[in-house]
Amino acid sequence: MVTVLLAPDAQAEFAKLPATMQVRVAAVFERLKAWPSVSGAKPLRGALAGTYRIRTGDWRVLFRFVAPTVVVVRIAHRSQVYED
Repeated sequence: MVTVLLAPDAQAEFAKLPATMQVRVAAVFERLKAWPSVSGAKPLRGALAGTYRIRTGDWRVLFRFVAPTVVVVRIAHRSQVYED
């Protein structure tokens, strides 16, 4: 089991989510505690290399693994998540 932490930006994004999405994203946080045996996590490429993403509906949770911690760096809709 690893620790899951939210970066300050991710905390703010989580707080702005609708209540139903907060429940779904919180379930993703629980899944991430089992890293690296998490299904659906995909490594990103290019400028986001070293970051992974997990989908939950139309929303994406971006995270990095910094042993022994998973740091959630972004939570956003799929249309905006990869923009800087």
